[in-house]
Amino acid sequence: MDPHLLRTYVSVARLASFSEAARELGYTQSAVSQHIAALESDLGLPLLSRRPVAPTPAGRRLLEHAGALLLRLDAARADLGRFAAAPRATLSVAASPLALHPRTLAALPATGVTLRGLPRERVPEAVATGEADAGLVDGIAAPSDPLRLPDVAPLTATGVAEEPLAVVLPAGHPLAGRTGLRLDDLVDARWLDAPAAGVPLGQLRAVHAGPAGRGFRTALRYEGTDTRTLVALAAAGHGLALLPLPLAAGVPDATAVPLVAPRLVHRVELLLPGSGGGEAGERGEPAGPADEFARRLKS
Repeated sequence: MDPHLLRTYVSVARLASFSEAARELGYTQSAVSQHIAALESDLGLPLLSRRPVAPTPAGRRLLEHAGALLLRLDAARADLGRFAAAPRATLSVAASPLALHPRTLAALPATGVTLRGLPRERVPEAVATGEADAGLVDGIAAPSDPLRLPDVAPLTATGVAEEPLAVVLPAGHPLAGRTGLRLDDLVDARWLDAPAAGVPLGQLRAVHAGPAGRGFRTALRYEGTDTRTLVALAAAGHGLALLPLPLAAGVPDATAVPLVAPRLVHRVELLLPGSGGGEAGERGEPAGPADEFARRLKS
């Protein structure tokens, strides 16, 4: 399966238009049509209906594979390219919002840094494909356990920070006086769904031992990245939120009660290209500012 043809197919299916895909890819519409015809001939199946332009059942199934296949190819090209690349004088770091911990920020070089905020799931992809020299990603896990990251390419993940978690609720909430809270007692509560600014509800459902998909109802969805806004929403009674304890504590009109069960922590990991072992140059790891950033975080 020719990856060039596959990329063309993904663009046409996403845009539902041969002409729009041609403009996006810089091809003629005739070339796009030829790419789709060649891919359908290779697979022996129709992939797109023409009027309207939409994937066939076989085409929809191909789309389920296409993203991972193309990402792996991009990651392989970037990984091999690092062996020939000269050491860089600047540093590009991709980070999920809650991964910007005081320890990680203090380790950044004083100059020549580009810091890009990305959704958690995009950080490994950015490092794998060379969009970023290093990544900082966060999530919840049992103490000392690694995060479960998508298998996009060989990456080295190193834990650089772990903090307790706390439930944020209004100061006058009936549970505000507790010394600790159990997740089991909060299944039926109303929650703030804030995928970037807090711990996503999907992660709570994943670690909860109850029936799959049960509980943790969304009262309000916040799509921003400002943790202070999330805490203010919790303080105003719009729903509960789960945050690292240092971020949740000391906010007026809000109370942060430590989560005591299950035993979970907020974990931040440093992501670097390569699977570890050997010298940095041997495995294509970044040198220069990225290497220094990694050493400061690991020390």
